[in-house]
Amino acid sequence: MHLDSKLPDVGTTIFTVMSKMAADHQAINLGQGFPDFNTEPRLLELVQDAMNSGYNQYPYMPGVEPLRSVIADKVQTLYQHSYNKDSEITVTSGATEALMASILASVHNGDEVIVIDPCYDSYVPAIRLAGGIPVRVSMVAPKHTSETFHVNWHDVKAAITPHTRLIILNFPHNPTGATLTLDDLDQIESLVDGTDILLVSDEVYEHIVFAPGGHLSLASRPKLADRTFVISSFGKTTHTTGWKVGYCCAPRALTQELRKVHQFLVFTVPSPFQYALATYTRDSSTYLNLSQFYRAKRDRLAAGLANSRFNTYSCPGTFFMLADYSEISDMSEADFSIWLTQEHGVTVIPVSAFYADPGAQTSNHQLIRFCFAKTDEMLDSAIALLSKV
Repeated sequence: MHLDSKLPDVGTTIFTVMSKMAADHQAINLGQGFPDFNTEPRLLELVQDAMNSGYNQYPYMPGVEPLRSVIADKVQTLYQHSYNKDSEITVTSGATEALMASILASVHNGDEVIVIDPCYDSYVPAIRLAGGIPVRVSMVAPKHTSETFHVNWHDVKAAITPHTRLIILNFPHNPTGATLTLDDLDQIESLVDGTDILLVSDEVYEHIVFAPGGHLSLASRPKLADRTFVISSFGKTTHTTGWKVGYCCAPRALTQELRKVHQFLVFTVPSPFQYALATYTRDSSTYLNLSQFYRAKRDRLAAGLANSRFNTYSCPGTFFMLADYSEISDMSEADFSIWLTQEHGVTVIPVSAFYADPGAQTSNHQLIRFCFAKTDEMLDSAIALLSKV
């Protein structure tokens, strides 16, 4: 029996390939984008308490009230935007579901959606499933290690047509670690002013920002908040990526449509996790101290590689760091990543994997991505191996 694929270009991702290769070669895996350490015991106890208290049945479809209330308070405090907890905040099955629901709710057949390359791998498949047409605009690659990738907003403006329905933004940015500036927010406001273009803002690394001034959310600008699905994740904040609990803040009209899709994608999100996260997140130190925690790991990796042949780039946000390997090899990024795993026992991810055509010359800048959300012992072991390359 034959089935015409809706996603004919989607196969086994580089992330799956590299993780399997790491296991096969018993390599240290700095490719996986999640922590290799557990969350705080207190949060685990809160989950158990919620289970023992009987929170084990279907919760309210948009998310339990205590958690939506905590999210509303947090966003108001950090970004000075007031979302109604009942009609503008939805708890989702991770940020990935929030992204899918936002895109399915807003994109119709033939609509164009602008994505910024290199981009997270779920965006384009979601656009295609919605019947939309992805329009990819490449960021400008850094020329010096003190720089980061950045968006050329003139290129984004040039990509806008009468068919543009949505622009997807992801800052702090995976895989490059780039963060937004005040000028970026000004440029985005200018781009969409006077249009019906909607925005999806993937802000899952909002609490892992090292740049002065912290995270600049699109929610912090009223003109942007009025047209934006702002998405975040407890997985990145609490080291619980496997729980798959995220959320979306959006104006009432957008939330109404998002919830229609959410209801039939997953209906709702596990009860005990929601109640536990509500209690845990009331303590703002659980997320306000996260940047300091990860800054130490970032600096540990950068210092450890300072005398190696890898040149690490500035990392203003996320738990990812880019490194240039041009002093070592002229291989493509994918080939180099495979070689590094097989010959030197450290697994990384090629940045080219986040482009439409990973094999294209324009997708290869001799850059690899390290994930430093790892124990200090694992980072030190990786540094020792990488210093010998």
